[in-house]
Amino acid sequence: MSPDALLGSAPVQPTTVGRRGLGVVLGCGSALAGLLYFAVAGTLLSPLLLWPRTRERALAVLTAGARRLTTLERRRRTAFFRDHFPPPYEASGRKALRYLAARTYTGLLCAVVLALIGFGAVLAVIFLVALFRGRIGWADLLGQAILGGALLFLGVQGLVSLYAADARLARECFGPSERELLQRRIDELATSRAAVVLAVDTERRRIERDLHDGVQQRLVALAMLLGRARRGGRTPEQAEALLVQAHQESQDVLTELREVAWRVYPSALDSLGLREALGGVAERCAVPVRIEDGLLTGPLPRAVETAAYFVVSEAVTNAAKHASAGAVSVQLALSGPVLTVHIRDDGVGGADPAGSGLTGLRSRVEALDGLLHIDSPLGGPTTVIAELPCA
Repeated sequence: MSPDALLGSAPVQPTTVGRRGLGVVLGCGSALAGLLYFAVAGTLLSPLLLWPRTRERALAVLTAGARRLTTLERRRRTAFFRDHFPPPYEASGRKALRYLAARTYTGLLCAVVLALIGFGAVLAVIFLVALFRGRIGWADLLGQAILGGALLFLGVQGLVSLYAADARLARECFGPSERELLQRRIDELATSRAAVVLAVDTERRRIERDLHDGVQQRLVALAMLLGRARRGGRTPEQAEALLVQAHQESQDVLTELREVAWRVYPSALDSLGLREALGGVAERCAVPVRIEDGLLTGPLPRAVETAAYFVVSEAVTNAAKHASAGAVSVQLALSGPVLTVHIRDDGVGGADPAGSGLTGLRSRVEALDGLLHIDSPLGGPTTVIAELPCA
């Protein structure tokens, strides 16, 4: 995953060369301001920094000024280079001081390179004027052109390197470092793995409960009916009635087994695809379900289809059983590499996002680096939106 995705930053908009060039020139001026700040503040605060009793307070004053200058640098990067940094993140005082010192060095070095390039441009104009006036020959101009071209190449390479260093310093100061990003990603994966394990365990318990409280009880009732029909002393009419009950009970057992199997994993996903599987959800639901999948074009990864199916199935089941909904609408849209699943019901609302069912859905979605939004105020309606990356 890219650093921008981990930071949650907005997409970087393109900037013009003129805007970036102006930002570089202003960066040279801000580097001069940083040099003056270190020279003046460092000179005034150096006695206090050397004395242990006043060191902490003097360092706090020094870092406070450095924070103001780094804030200006952040605004410069945002205004002229369209950089977007995470708003909640704030660099420490020592980190701000290190950034300001490094930024001052690179900015002043960039100013020196720009001055040398400008001086070379002036010399080039002077040589051209001298050539047209006949003061120098073509041989002298060729030698100067080769030397000037080499120096210009080195100067441009230096500017490119300093430009990249400026951007790298800004990312390290105003956003988490690569080490912090990696640690954050590791923590997210560990949390996601633990949530998936918990969701699988919860699902296993639910299946066991469904089999024990539903299918097993019906099988016991079926066995009792067959046992009563086999016992002697009954008229043919009584035996026939018991067999009819047993036949009906066997049909109910098959229906419930089919429901349990669909909740575990719908075979229609493999054979018919997501549309048909969701159609089965709508047919089995006790309330009307309207599914709109016109914006769903092209094949989807199997993991994404499975997650989308369970999000819809769980949301529709909750709406029918707990929300007293009269209708449910489901919309699926594929926008770029993200599948958006939008479920809305007109029930009483009040769904608990921390409940076992919704927590399991959140874990399933987050395992794919997706997002699950739940809005269920008291009185309704309840809206569940899942965003599933397909790439």
